[in-house]
Amino acid sequence: MTVDRAVRMLAGVIVLISVALAHWVSPNWLWLTAFVGLNLLQSSITSWCPAMSILRMMKVPESGEVKCR
Repeated sequence: MTVDRAVRMLAGVIVLISVALAHWVSPNWLWLTAFVGLNLLQSSITSWCPAMSILRMMKVPESGEVKCR
């Protein structure tokens, strides 16, 4: 798995969890969904995402570094 794919998966999981929590617990969980959306918008403009930095520190491979098995 590459950094790009991991970021997309992380964002999708957080959005789905926050929508479920908003449905069953409290509508205030939709703020988490809004935060994820704003973070994705910001990263599309600046090409910097905090999740990517964290994943790189965790040694998740970049797009060109993935080796076929």
